[in-house]
Amino acid sequence: MIRQNLWIAILAATAATGTTATYADFVDDSQVQLKFKNFYLDRQIKDAPQNNWGSWSQGITLDAKSGYHDIGGGIQVGADLLVQHAFKLNGRDKNPDFVLPHDGKKSKDQFGKVGATLKAKVSETELRVGELLPISPVLTYDPTRQLVTTFSGAWLESKDLKDTKLTLAYVDKINNRYDNQFRDLTLFTPPAHYDDGAESDGMIIAGVDHQFTPELSAGYWFADVQDIYQQHYVGTAYKTKLGEKAKLDSHLRYFDTADSGSRLYGHLDNQAISASAKVNYGAHTVGLNYQQMMGNSAFPTLGGWVPAAYLANWGVATFTQKDEKSVGISYNYDFAELGAKGLNATAVYFTGWDAEVKGDKNQDSDELNLVVNYTVPQGKLKGLGFQAMYIDANFDYKSDLQEYRVATTYTYKF
Repeated sequence: MIRQNLWIAILAATAATGTTATYADFVDDSQVQLKFKNFYLDRQIKDAPQNNWGSWSQGITLDAKSGYHDIGGGIQVGADLLVQHAFKLNGRDKNPDFVLPHDGKKSKDQFGKVGATLKAKVSETELRVGELLPISPVLTYDPTRQLVTTFSGAWLESKDLKDTKLTLAYVDKINNRYDNQFRDLTLFTPPAHYDDGAESDGMIIAGVDHQFTPELSAGYWFADVQDIYQQHYVGTAYKTKLGEKAKLDSHLRYFDTADSGSRLYGHLDNQAISASAKVNYGAHTVGLNYQQMMGNSAFPTLGGWVPAAYLANWGVATFTQKDEKSVGISYNYDFAELGAKGLNATAVYFTGWDAEVKGDKNQDSDELNLVVNYTVPQGKLKGLGFQAMYIDANFDYKSDLQEYRVATTYTYKF
């Protein structure tokens, strides 16, 4: 009954699709979740403690995804709703923490965002219009802070061809992780965190992914952030078993980025190549990555600090400066083998060298991440999660920093 009442409200709010479908058609196969996230972040900047930042906040998210209703002609329709709200429990007001909005004087005590998505499906082809949470080589949403980054636009995805996924999309706005409204797309150019400069009319995306064999897949993607940059991506993945217990997961990826249209941010020229491999054996997973930046520019990042999740090495130190080369080494242990189901720990070390930053060459950086995760595996608190993260980043070209993050999460399913 609770879930049905929620969907009545959702359908009234979205005025869903102009059909005579009753709310029951959308309740079938729907998923409604209430997500809670308590998040603490503290960044200590070694040479400039007056610029330290961080906060402790509580977030609540209603994530409602309807089922599909058949309106005839093989067309199915539905609607999704995402309501996010966060409020500050404690924190520094003076400096922006990129968790809560900041007006230039102090951080806000609370903020929220509401997004709705209409969806239509024919066979294995789906069109989503409204709020988007993309995961792709050329655009990815960001869940690493309190509230997630979202985008607005239209996203068309087809899996009608065997072993092939085709994607065509247009994205016109971003609602970043520390904001409460959709804004035009810009390029991230520190330190102008709040007014990043010239704005693009939108981003065009096209991609094709193909599974050649159960082990081998590849993809090509293209993106044009109009009047800022164009980007081509080619990647391949190879996954296989190495005996009875061991598994290999490997990737080769290449990005080619150049300025677009009227060059709102000037000349851009970057090529990024990376190779990565992870081997899992029982409770142990070991990873090794190599990444190299080429061309006359750093790898571009969209305003709002949109992550480049398909780069092999990415952290607080992004390892994306001009000419930068980097290696990443990771180790993960799953304590389930010792009887502690739901507990795992990860250590990641990155080192970068030969970077050119603001005309200074041969700049080095390194970063250590230590992460512990625990999720209650059963009982009344099943799904309650805890994460503790420590980051130590060191730079030749700016101040070193240490960062501490603690998150407690819980999802209630209606």
